[in-house]
Amino acid sequence: MINDVRDKRISRIFDVNSENIYSIPKYQRQYTWGKGDWDALFNDVMENEPGYFLGSFICVSTSSLSGNCLDLIDGQQRFTTVTLLLTAIYEKLATYKKEMDEEQVNDLFNLRKEIAIKRENNEYVPRLNLQKQNYNDKDFAYILYSANIISTVSTKPDNFGYRRIGKAYKHFCELLDEEVSRRIAENEATNEIAALMDIKKKFEKAVLVGIQVDSNKDAYMLFESLNHRGVPLSALDLIKNTLIAKAENEAEADSSYEKWGAILNLIGSEDYAMQERFFRQYYNAFREELNAKAENNGKKYPLGYLATKTTLIDIYEKMISLDCQWLLNDLLSKAEKYAVIVNNDKSKIYSDSLVKLERISGAPSYILLLYILSNQSELDLSDEDVNWIVQALIVFFVRRNVTDVPGTRKLIAFFIECVSDIRELAAESVKATIKGKLRDISAPDSMFIEKLSGDIYDENADAARFILCDIEEQHQTKETYTKLWERDSKNKYIWTIEHVFPEGENIPKAWVDMIANGDVELAKHYREEYVHKLGNLTITGFNSNLSNKSFEEKKDRKSKDNKTVGYKNGLYLNKDIVNEDTWTIDKIDARTEQLVAIAQKLYDWESL
Repeated sequence: MINDVRDKRISRIFDVNSENIYSIPKYQRQYTWGKGDWDALFNDVMENEPGYFLGSFICVSTSSLSGNCLDLIDGQQRFTTVTLLLTAIYEKLATYKKEMDEEQVNDLFNLRKEIAIKRENNEYVPRLNLQKQNYNDKDFAYILYSANIISTVSTKPDNFGYRRIGKAYKHFCELLDEEVSRRIAENEATNEIAALMDIKKKFEKAVLVGIQVDSNKDAYMLFESLNHRGVPLSALDLIKNTLIAKAENEAEADSSYEKWGAILNLIGSEDYAMQERFFRQYYNAFREELNAKAENNGKKYPLGYLATKTTLIDIYEKMISLDCQWLLNDLLSKAEKYAVIVNNDKSKIYSDSLVKLERISGAPSYILLLYILSNQSELDLSDEDVNWIVQALIVFFVRRNVTDVPGTRKLIAFFIECVSDIRELAAESVKATIKGKLRDISAPDSMFIEKLSGDIYDENADAARFILCDIEEQHQTKETYTKLWERDSKNKYIWTIEHVFPEGENIPKAWVDMIANGDVELAKHYREEYVHKLGNLTITGFNSNLSNKSFEEKKDRKSKDNKTVGYKNGLYLNKDIVNEDTWTIDKIDARTEQLVAIAQKLYDWESL
């Protein structure tokens, strides 16, 4: 049964006066969150109002003489990530301790007590204990000790930097540096201490719902019921209701309802996330024009500075109060243009380019594209020009997703700025301005090459897949054409990334012998350092059938009906692999260098 349900701020969950110790059962699934999850959590809290809801966790109370021990049954990934982030904030702040005033020193002291519990003997112990899988517990202990948070000495584990815990911590340190620099540059903070304290407070105010139950059975039953919950009322439902309520008579209400339905059908009637994104991007793309209709009251943007998930309802309520019918008609007009972007309109010469842009996660640029398509005549742009712009955006997003430069949180403001800069331009000037801005904000070639040469699959598997598929598609003919982006009945890709040297922790003996001359520990080291490099990756439609097979089996494997399903499947990417008798670290390095050179040429600014 449920013992306790509480809606708590992070600062209350990690209360300095609490003796609660949270433990992830020793043999629970390892920490699996990646860069996309880390960025999403960080950006959601930074971009939204204080008190942002981060989700829930379920725990089971266990007895202990040293305090209240709680086993985390659900929410371990989020809990671990929040703790890593708070630790990164603490370590950054601690470097400025000598420059702090008394109140700031006290805040720093309390932050340490949020992350670790102070015992009577002045020993600090972790408030969160991680699972043993994939050295999660040792990696985490090393981070806490290195940050001077816990007392127990912890040495740096072998291959620490190649595993998720270490990578997450490094990533958060980099995100904090970037956010601190931004706040100081934009006069949101006077110095590093003030900026970090503001970030700390924002995260401490974020909310998690904690549910405490009596047993693992209760936890499982609760978890099942939570995953079969009904559909909640959405922001768009509230906006729709406000719009229709403004109708002056029944006929106008019916008309508004029909137009609303037409808008959603144009965008995708079953895709709420895409629908909400359209309403946000519509405002952000036409912010100047929309605010010109409102009384400014001394504000540049009286309707709202930026449309986000938390500001969307407020902004639309203000716009509806000004002229609901004009707004509805304009939304319908812009939705027709948005549908061209998201629904793969084959009548346009740039439709294939738009598909590629969507595949490389280029949706933030739809702000710019929506403005361009809505004003194509005024900007004097042909469909060929639009196609060129989409190609430039593809180059930008490949480079961005590989290097993480610029950061995710800069993209919305950047594309709004692009809209502002091209508003009074036309034709070639529009194209030149967009290319210049994209190039200026992107990472330099040296960083792009460095990241391409690194653990690209682990850093961004989707970007790795896009690059491999793009390279393959450059060499396809009508005779060899393969639908690399086709999905099965479960909406999973039929063609997936295959690691030649297997990525699993349990390395088969045949691979230990081939890759490391029988040395198991050396093979493990090679797995950590080389397995996710571009040169060790290819594409296969039968990944699950290859996985841990030996190199020879992977090359020669055939299906029951005698079809080639191994590396001799005719793909360009596999031509060099099938000619090898063995697969070694040197060959991974050589193939990485070869594929990096191809990718560099494909996504070079001068290729446009």
